[in-house]
Amino acid sequence: MISIIRRWAWTLSVCLTAFLSSNSAHGQQQTIAFSSVDSPNANWYIAKEKQLYKKYGLYVELIYIPSSTTTVAAVVAGSVAVGNISGGATANAAVGGANVVVVGCFINTLPYELIVHESIRSAQQLKGKSIGISRVGSSSDVAARVLLKELKLEPDKDVAILQVGGSTERAVAFRTGRIAAFPSPPGTIHLAQGMPHRVLISTADFPKGFAFPYVCPTTSKSYLKSNRDAMKRLLMALIEATHFYKTHKEESKKIFAKYSRQNNEAYLESAYQSSSKLFEQVPLVNREGMDAQVKEAVARKPGSTLKVDDIVDDSLVLELEKEGFISRIYKP
Repeated sequence: MISIIRRWAWTLSVCLTAFLSSNSAHGQQQTIAFSSVDSPNANWYIAKEKQLYKKYGLYVELIYIPSSTTTVAAVVAGSVAVGNISGGATANAAVGGANVVVVGCFINTLPYELIVHESIRSAQQLKGKSIGISRVGSSSDVAARVLLKELKLEPDKDVAILQVGGSTERAVAFRTGRIAAFPSPPGTIHLAQGMPHRVLISTADFPKGFAFPYVCPTTSKSYLKSNRDAMKRLLMALIEATHFYKTHKEESKKIFAKYSRQNNEAYLESAYQSSSKLFEQVPLVNREGMDAQVKEAVARKPGSTLKVDDIVDDSLVLELEKEGFISRIYKP
């Protein structure tokens, strides 16, 4: 009789442990933020629309915080567990003392083109005019400065850089004449209906491309240390959402239209075509691109000793690759 009771108690203990472990694994709650409604960020909200966060045991509150610079501030403050933050914003925050870390990167280039009024046919004609960006320190700010330097123009001196807002707001400011140019993810110009324009330069035209950690899940070092399993599950959801985006064009465009609040087919198609090619299957951080951002941030903070390895830990991505998760997701 005693042995039966012991066996029953042992079985109950095992079941209770399994139940609690299941609740722990599948009951993680996170507030996460994406920083743009543009198509390169689509995997974040596709994961929500397709219930992928829940599939991997996460109860996620997904919020929109315009620009990486604002998002990284929310991560540092602890109001957001994980944010979609560019490498430039992360490097600038880390140089300022923030204990932030990038755990992966889904797009490792800056897909921007410089849209100008049709009357502007050369770099010299852009002098004395204004370019619109979302916020200082954002990806659009980085893009504006990189594109201007490629044109042999000095940002802020030759061309004023104005904070205007997201892609839609920049298109409106362009159409109304508030700005003469703006850096744009491919496709956004279709929103500037009726406004004559031209693409003066694109990062796609750069001889060596432009390595830049653009769409990167980023968190605090303390959160990563305490929540590695949750972070791994989050990456799994985003990886599957990326695969969905690449393989379900029309449904992805519908979700993109919902979040961008745009139904312009030319815009949706152009944005989809450009970004679908850029998403990484294995979302590791491009070290060359991150190194460039770290060096630029350090140059603005004399005495800083920040290095790439101080702000990058993509070991969870390597684990998922080694375990075969990514190859299973992408299996034909």
